[in-house]
Amino acid sequence: MPPGKIAVAVIHGIGNTPPTFADGMKEKLTQRFVAHGGRAEDLVVEPVYWSPVVEGREEELLRRVEAGGTLRYEGLRQFMVEFAADAIAYQPTPNDRHVYDGIHAEVARTLRTLAQKAGPKAPLCIVAHSLGTVVASNYVYDAQTEHGHVKHARKHPETPLLSGPVRAQMGDSPLERLETLSHLVTLGSPIALWSLRYPNADPRKDYGVPITVPSPLLDVHHPGLSAAGAGWTNVYDADDVIGYPLKGLNEAYARAVKEDLQMNVGNALTSWNPLSHQYYWTDGGVNDAIARRLAEAHRAMAR
Repeated sequence: MPPGKIAVAVIHGIGNTPPTFADGMKEKLTQRFVAHGGRAEDLVVEPVYWSPVVEGREEELLRRVEAGGTLRYEGLRQFMVEFAADAIAYQPTPNDRHVYDGIHAEVARTLRTLAQKAGPKAPLCIVAHSLGTVVASNYVYDAQTEHGHVKHARKHPETPLLSGPVRAQMGDSPLERLETLSHLVTLGSPIALWSLRYPNADPRKDYGVPITVPSPLLDVHHPGLSAAGAGWTNVYDADDVIGYPLKGLNEAYARAVKEDLQMNVGNALTSWNPLSHQYYWTDGGVNDAIARRLAEAHRAMAR
């Protein structure tokens, strides 16, 4: 009997992103998964395309500031708006969660699609890049806390972490509740920078509290899978000024992150400088590392 399918959600990061952003990774990841003994039909990859949630606001912002006076370095300013504004807009405020919830609703919608295509109990791998790694971490944190998988203190326990717009996109399958979360792969992650938002007098919690990967409930649905290479792999290029190692943040991250994997990504023009940040998606070494982990999990499902 075939072992079943593995679901992969791919979350893009900052910048003006096309809807086809995951096509190259899907192709290479599937090829490498097959090379490591898997079957192409057993890997179901779906993109989380959240860029439209913020694009309109950023275009309007550019229009307004350009109408206010002459500005130089147009290309660099476009870069700043597309990249920095995404990160700023994503942060929820006490009175406005529109962008935060809108992006998380896209994550929920994609997980629902994966549950339909791969099966409601399929192991879930999340691959996220750049700001998408913060989105993945926040979404998993909210879901694990809300569903009671992990006990986290909440400043406002009366306020649901998964808001109405997000819940409207969610089903109630184990995959969508993140009970089958087996792998998280973060690429060029700025989570270390985001950790400055969470000061704590307890040195074990200063710089933030990480999510739990694999899910504490994974073995309920797939016995033994948590021991078969599951976990959080953080991939970074030493030349990428946005991506950082995570295990050194505090004791909790040291336990939560299975591996900080330093890789040289990109091509001859980009692999030696900060432009490497944009080249994780289709890098052969990155896709091979992910595929090996998923193939190992796939074999474990058949035991």
